[in-house]
Amino acid sequence: MIESTLVSVDVLALRFDPTTRAVLLGIAPRAHEPFAGELALPGVLLGKGERLRDAAHRAVTDKLGIPETAISASGQLTTFDEPSRDPRGPTLSIALWATIDPTHLTGGGPTWTPLADVPPLAFDHNRIVDDCRPILAGHLWRDTTFTAGLLGREFTTAQALDVTESLTGERPYPANLGRTMERLPGLERTAHHAAALPQGGRPPSVWRWVT
Repeated sequence: MIESTLVSVDVLALRFDPTTRAVLLGIAPRAHEPFAGELALPGVLLGKGERLRDAAHRAVTDKLGIPETAISASGQLTTFDEPSRDPRGPTLSIALWATIDPTHLTGGGPTWTPLADVPPLAFDHNRIVDDCRPILAGHLWRDTTFTAGLLGREFTTAQALDVTESLTGERPYPANLGRTMERLPGLERTAHHAAALPQGGRPPSVWRWVT
């Protein structure tokens, strides 16, 4: 008899924190076995007839306590099919990303950890994060929905550099990143500048999505 395979949806819920200058990942302790009490990505089993996007939103709201209004965008990443990844039996994991608007967050909620410094997680969730990070880096400045969801409607050049470094692990050369941003549809450099940087230098430009 062939054992049926369940499908789970595991979500990398991301927000940019200008204070720490890092992209943060939302995680929370699991409420049930297996791995009860251990930190994990928010995940749910895909319901019959349920769309992946709806399951991802359900995971973020139910497991992280984030309100639906705070989810600015979401999308699919990749699938993990290691047969022994879940002690309950064969389970496919479809990984999705969701960007979180911090202005809509309320008190409480998940643990936010830098994407570059994720603690030990349940299941194979550390592998999911590690494998998905370069995919996310590839979406940045190519997928306008993801980029706008992460940086918000307006952001500075300095924040663009911080987000790029958080996802790629390397600080880009400002002029090169500026040229990339200038070519991105729907994004414009405004005539405004942010406050001067503490370390001195020219105040960073402010960028804005116009579509």
